[in-house]
Amino acid sequence: MASFINKLWRLLEGLSLPSDLHPTTKRIARKSLSSITTLSLNRYFVTEAAAASTVSSKSITPSADRVKWDYRGQRQIIPLGQWLPKVAVDAYVAPNVVLAGQVTVYDGASVWNGAVLRGDLNKITVGFSSNVQERCVLHAAWNSPTGLPAETSIERYVTIGAYSLLRSCTIEPECIIGQHSILMEGSLVETHSILEAGSVLPPGRRIPTGELWAGNPTRFVRTLTHEEILEIPKLAVAINDLSKTHFTEFLPYSSVYLEVEKLKKKLRINV
Repeated sequence: MASFINKLWRLLEGLSLPSDLHPTTKRIARKSLSSITTLSLNRYFVTEAAAASTVSSKSITPSADRVKWDYRGQRQIIPLGQWLPKVAVDAYVAPNVVLAGQVTVYDGASVWNGAVLRGDLNKITVGFSSNVQERCVLHAAWNSPTGLPAETSIERYVTIGAYSLLRSCTIEPECIIGQHSILMEGSLVETHSILEAGSVLPPGRRIPTGELWAGNPTRFVRTLTHEEILEIPKLAVAINDLSKTHFTEFLPYSSVYLEVEKLKKKLRINV
């Protein structure tokens, strides 16, 4: 490339114009030749750069056993400071769920696709055989304006319907929270209660045991029958059984073994 440029400039410098030309004409001619040469050089450099990029792209071939890590993608377990989410061995957590900070998922519980449990300010617990369904958002504040516990606590055999929002609330055992429900800071749902779909529970509101509530804001509808109360834990158990069929589709251990296999192949270790 350097030899080509030198030859071109030498040709331009050694170019002789007729002596009988007017000085102004000579000046214009030399300027024209200079601009033509600059244009040729620009085209030359663009062509060389394109050829170099084509060669470099063709020469890079990733290894066949290379594990592709996308650190920009979504992570399921996100530790925050000293807090690491804890998931029981037999709990089902869908691959695109986000657990961050002080989150505990107990035995037999299930957290379904797209749910976000963000325990960056306070604790979030999902009790035994409870389930948090699709696209739910669980959060906890530093403290509650009502003076009640600010952590989000879901006890055993609780069903949280899809697209629900829970913030610093307490749900006692064997309850059903309908889809698209909102439970605000300091709210309490006592045992054997049902909150219908689309309900909004204001801060500090309490739903007494064995009652059905609905509306925005929630209002008392009626008292639950004995048969309805017996069906509440059965629903949680049925969803738990369904989660086991999904659980078998995903590895119950991490992907560290991929790095181990890669290292063994690199060091030619046959075990």
